Amino acid sequence: MSPVRRGPDLPIFNRIAVLRAERKMSRARLAELVGVNPQTVGALERGDHYPSLDLALRICAVFDLPVEAVFARTEFGPLSTELYRSDRDPTR
Repeated sequence: MSPVRRGPDLPIFNRIAVLRAERKMSRARLAELVGVNPQTVGALERGDHYPSLDLALRICAVFDLPVEAVFARTEFGPLSTELYRSDRDPTR
């Protein structure tokens, strides 16, 4: 996933493509659900475009996830790493 080209200090990374793939959802379907065109979804996934706050929240609502699970200032690692980090307390 590449950062949005707004400068090295303000990247926004996202998991939109991964989340769509997990749900077997096309770009066209996500675009329809959030009220944009499929090209906008593609630009977001490539990191060529920042979503507005409203669009980011609509995307998160489609995936039923909090904003921090879909968008971040730092690059996302593999989900398996985040879910099964060795520094997590296994009793929690």
